[in-house]
Amino acid sequence: MAVPTTAGTGSETTLATVITDAQTRYKYAINDFPLIPRYAVLDPKVTLSLPPFITAATGMDALTHAVEAYIGNSTTYGTRQDALLAVKLIFENIDTAYNDGGNVEARRNMLHASFYAGCAFTKSYVGYVHAIALSLGGEYNVPHGLANAVILPMLLEAYGEKIHKKLARLAVAAGIADEDTPCGEAAGRFIQAVKDMKKRFGIGDHIPEIQETDIPKLAHYADKEANPLYPVPVLMGAPELERFYYMLMPESDEDAGNEGAKNEVSENESFENRNVTEMKTPGKGADEDDRTGN
Repeated sequence: MAVPTTAGTGSETTLATVITDAQTRYKYAINDFPLIPRYAVLDPKVTLSLPPFITAATGMDALTHAVEAYIGNSTTYGTRQDALLAVKLIFENIDTAYNDGGNVEARRNMLHASFYAGCAFTKSYVGYVHAIALSLGGEYNVPHGLANAVILPMLLEAYGEKIHKKLARLAVAAGIADEDTPCGEAAGRFIQAVKDMKKRFGIGDHIPEIQETDIPKLAHYADKEANPLYPVPVLMGAPELERFYYMLMPESDEDAGNEGAKNEVSENESFENRNVTEMKTPGKGADEDDRTGN
């Protein structure tokens, strides 16, 4: 039996647990069916005392689970429905839970969102947001939900048009676009909504703990975590992943304002324009109707 005290990790419904090697600082997941709890008790009362910032970070962790499960290349009808419902519930309730922690209904809905997001990603997996976040958590003890929140919009932009159709459907579920909104516009609204959510919760765009000398090792860990297990929409190796760590580093005084820094990736530029190999799923495209999950 599992009783989640945050909303959250979704651990009450997943087959994963996370281990950090104390010597190497390598953080990795162990997956096995016996790790799935037989029962999950979703009691909003145990989350009422969560501080606002932890409410926000864990809520955006659940959002990341839903988004990465939905945009990947190994989805099923069931996981897509779970992810859409999770996104809908999060967008409708996270601000209330953050601003009014004693609101039982908002807390209950966030627990349900976390549960549905967990159901989605335990079958359809996650992506590079999680791979990078795990490396930061292992090396620097950066809270996982916080790292996911910081990284999520950055990766969504990097995937580019490859995920616009799916982001458009997430935008409709979130209530920020209509069915007839052009895909590119709806996708942009969704990414901006995630950025705005971060800003409302005081979550920044950088991870100050990152040391430049650690980046090759961190990128290697992220590459090892994600490839070939995670069915990401665009495939990247360690050299491509290194760029994100540089983007996550706070600008030094001498670099501030230098928009041409060699490790910076502009908001409007995707990795599709950098000759990154796209992951191909035999017999399937990357459309919403991909049913290759297992």
